[in-house]
Amino acid sequence: VQLQASGGGLVQAGGSLRLSCAPSTSVSSINIMAWYRQAPGKQREFVAGLTRSNKANYINSVEGRFTISRDNAENTIYLQMNNLEPEDTAVYYCNARIQQWGRATHSDFWGQGTLVTVSS
Repeated sequence: VQLQASGGGLVQAGGSLRLSCAPSTSVSSINIMAWYRQAPGKQREFVAGLTRSNKANYINSVEGRFTISRDNAENTIYLQMNNLEPEDTAVYYCNARIQQWGRATHSDFWGQGTLVTVSS
């Protein structure tokens, strides 16, 4: 199983982007899905997470500007990013706790990353 992320790009400050992420193959279930980001020269940080029951939490700096959502039928997670700031520039990674068919437990999976660049 691979997580495939898309939707990154170059946008001016104040603009919007929508990221999406989904597993490459069918899976049994997905618990928590989340987005992380890593800016140049910085450590990867948590951005937003969403449980299967739609309980969301965000890092303070994106609260009110970013919205995380999921389509459980398609096992897809989205990150709507509005009012983007240059400080949001980073590679964004999706993360999910996935139970593969035939497995008894969930394991951690990461997407390949999608670059978001916000110009001032």
